[in-house]
Amino acid sequence: MTELTQTTWTPLPALLDDFAEQCFEEFRERLDAAGHSSIRAGHGCVFRFIHEGGSRLTELACSSGFSKQAVGEVVDDLEQLGYVERRPDPADRRAKVISLTKAGADAQHTALGIFGDIEQRLGERYGKERIEAMRSLLEEISADRIAAARAEAA
Repeated sequence: MTELTQTTWTPLPALLDDFAEQCFEEFRERLDAAGHSSIRAGHGCVFRFIHEGGSRLTELACSSGFSKQAVGEVVDDLEQLGYVERRPDPADRRAKVISLTKAGADAQHTALGIFGDIEQRLGERYGKERIEAMRSLLEEISADRIAAARAEAA
């Protein structure tokens, strides 16, 4: 068997990182142009995982794979920027539910539209079926990671 070198083989995580970097570069440019220049990459741990009716901090931390403290800092930042608000959890008044404000929902909607455009263009360039297959596999891998994190937290 031939020895693999960096010039003949690139590890899959590096390829995924290159792909993500390319997509996020366009995403950031378009999100800035849409008036959401204060949103940073680190805010994704909230925007990506927050439920429509709101989420507890512990849920966001578990789903994102970050600590409660790290996600709490992101929530603090987004709250100051006016993208989220904290309110008492109706099921447990001691807990707080984090919800998107109107500005947060608009930013999330804009972001999803941008990502949808990027994905559509990828499908046109590389084949819709191939992109759908890649998406399906990556969703499965992501779901496995989230399930493992939830099981570990329980």
